[in-house]
Parts: sequence; structure tokens; C-alpha cells
Amino acid sequence: MQVLPGFLLVFCRISSFFIVAPIFSSRTFPTFIKIGLAFFVSLIVFLTVGFDSKVLVDATYILAILREVFAGLLIGYTSYIFFTIVQTSGALMDMQMGLAMANIVNPVTGTSSPIMGNLKYMLLMLVFLSINGHHYLLAAIMDSYKWLPLDNQLFQIYYGGQITEFLARTFADTFLVALQIAAPIVVAMFLTDFGLALLARTAPQYNVFVIGIPIKILVGLSLMVLLLPGFSALFQIVFDNMFGALEKLFTLLKSSSRA
Repeated sequence: MQVLPGFLLVFCRISSFFIVAPIFSSRTFPTFIKIGLAFFVSLIVFLTVGFDSKVLVDATYILAILREVFAGLLIGYTSYIFFTIVQTSGALMDMQMGLAMANIVNPVTGTSSPIMGNLKYMLLMLVFLSINGHHYLLAAIMDSYKWLPLDNQLFQIYYGGQITEFLARTFADTFLVALQIAAPIVVAMFLTDFGLALLARTAPQYNVFVIGIPIKILVGLSLMVLLLPGFSALFQIVFDNMFGALEKLFTLLKSSSRA
């Protein structure tokens, strides 16, 4: 029973990571499988890195549990934020194509999502699974104990502002990538609007409001078909940035703990 408090801390970090991490947080991922996977991963981690850790069950033990939950959520959210890139870019594309009101339910997140964003999100998930990205996520949360052991000072690091600054910078970088992904469609829609404006001036007999939306949808879908082969390489860059951000996070946590 002396090892139970240490195992509980490990389980709190692993299970909270599964709550927000890509793939594992999906609503299509059965809950009992999540719990079982979290238990076995926690058991492996505890037997390798946490078995020798001394955990005191005193008044600060509740704070230790909250600290481990926060650590798991932080690592999981850092990886998940890169998956929102395609949702943001899809929303920008749908807004320009006239599909902003035609949202559909994303079966993975259970929320309303733009059509183009949902399409690219599914492609992103397929590419992520094809490169065994979920294996890398499991390796990341398991290796996190090398950078952030059980006796860490995560709350002190958070109050220092380093984590908030890191998340703000990461969010800004992901939003910039989303703008870059949506840029071809946005520029094409701008040129289409410009052409329709010229048509309205030179040929007033045409009802631009009637023919404009079908033309914009046709141009947008045609451009999507042309850009589709390049999405695989683009998603690889997104994944590289995601794992690079996780490495920066672990480096930040380790350097701050030493300081």
C-alpha cells in the first residue's frame, strides 16, 4: 500500500492527458478503453520511473494530485492546439466561400464544425495515424517524467509566467499557420469578388447576388481539389511543429525546475 500514493499521482497525469490529447480525447474512443489504457500506461511508467519516488501522504498530497492533473492537461492541450489549425483555416475558407452557415457536427469532437475544416480535420487524423503519431504522443507523456518528475515545482513555474507566455506564443504560431493554410482560398475568393464587382458594373442586367455564391463555391472547391495533394506534406510540417512545441515545453519545465 505504500506505493499506491505514487501510482495515483502517475495515473492522474496520464488520465488527464488522455482527456484533452488528440486521438485519445475523441468521443468515438470508448471511455472504458481510455481508462484501461491510462491504467496500463500508468503502471508501466510507475514501474520504470516512479517506483523509487518517495511520496508523502500529508496535507500537501491533494496539491500534488492537482499538480499532476495540471501537468497532464498542459501536455495534452499543447498537442491538441495544433489540431485546431485546420478547424480555424476551414472556418476562414468557409466564410469566404459562402459556406459559413453550413456547419456540420464533427463526430470526433461532438461540436459544430465548418465543412472545409471538418474535411481537413479528418485528413489530418488519417495522416497522423498513418505516421504512428499516437505512438509518439504516448512516448511524450511517458518521457515527461524525465523532464518533470513527481516532485516537481509546476505551480511555481506557472506563477512565474513562463507557461502562460509559452501557451500564448504557441497559440499565435498556430493561428499564423492557419492563416497561411487558408491564404490561397482567401486570395482566390477576393479575386472572384473583384471579378463579380466588375461584372456588376459592366453588365448590370446580371444578378450578381444570385450567380455569385455558386461561382465562389465552384472556384473554392476546384482550388481545394488542386491543393489536396499538398496537404500531406503540409500536415507533416504541422506535426513537426507540434512535437517541437512539446520539446520546448519540456525544456522550459526542466530549466525552470532547476532554477
